[in-house]
Amino acid sequence: MVANAISVGLIDVAKRAGVSVSTASKALNGKRDVSAETVERVEDAARELNYRPNPIARGLGSGSTGTVGILTSDLEGRFALPILMGVEDAFGMDRVLTFLCDARGDEVRESRLVELLLEHRVDGIVVVGRQPDPRPPIRDLPVPVVYAYAPSQVEGDCSVVVDNVAIGRLAAEHLLASGRRRIAHVSGEVGHGAALERFRGFSERLRADSLAPVGEPLFGLWTEQWGREATRRILGSGEQVDAVFCASDQLARGAIDALVEAGLDVPGDVAVIGVDNWEVIAEGASVPLTTIDMRLQRLGRVAASQLASAIGGETQSGITRLEGVVVHRRSTIPSFS
Repeated sequence: MVANAISVGLIDVAKRAGVSVSTASKALNGKRDVSAETVERVEDAARELNYRPNPIARGLGSGSTGTVGILTSDLEGRFALPILMGVEDAFGMDRVLTFLCDARGDEVRESRLVELLLEHRVDGIVVVGRQPDPRPPIRDLPVPVVYAYAPSQVEGDCSVVVDNVAIGRLAAEHLLASGRRRIAHVSGEVGHGAALERFRGFSERLRADSLAPVGEPLFGLWTEQWGREATRRILGSGEQVDAVFCASDQLARGAIDALVEAGLDVPGDVAVIGVDNWEVIAEGASVPLTTIDMRLQRLGRVAASQLASAIGGETQSGITRLEGVVVHRRSTIPSFS
């Protein structure tokens, strides 16, 4: 169910009354922790603006409503969709109704949608990020919030994220187990936290075996074209390499193309591993790509579970980091195969 903002809503009432959206919601829904004076001011503002709460909200009594909001800015994204599926799977259509809202990356629209969810008196909200960098929190809400994929900038908030340091470490472990020792690294934009964290985990794991990455990490765009260009630079540097760890599947497919064009065998001469397990890319590569699956559907289920616990009164806070898993295909040669 995709929700849309309405013309006159709780934000307008809150502004007119000079209170927060959370306080306005509490005042109009009969919560006890709001003073009589504030309730009167909010009710007057609602009348002046001809504000009408959603009929579903009016018909619900106190306590749990059996509804939750899922707020995303990337409804069609390949990262957000499996997370959303995991959230919905965990709640189950027969037990909890979910309101799915797409903010489309617009802060004003996001605020309106949060307002709409409060009007429906949802028991809690899962906020699904577009990319894994920390995002501003949604403050002053009367219901629990769990951030999925993109953590809140406030450490005490409840967030469930991919452990990108562990992903880099896992990639290094797999290549080392495949007998590789001279490993280069190609990544996306250096400003992305995921890129830096994956390189950190990768290089730390190599150091544990008294090794180091071949050359400097090559940061650029998250595209096949950059994967090809960066790999050509590695080959042109004169450095000997026997593996390339690419921080995404798109980069890795470009790397495979460049290696094959140079007359090298993948994985005979150089192994390649990516991240994402984007099947259309990984399986469609000229050499099927070994990659790390971030298990995003599981991430969604964990976020839903944490929200359910918070709704039930069990305080949830801090960041939960979930590790990925290697999906073996032909671009590497595991020592155990």
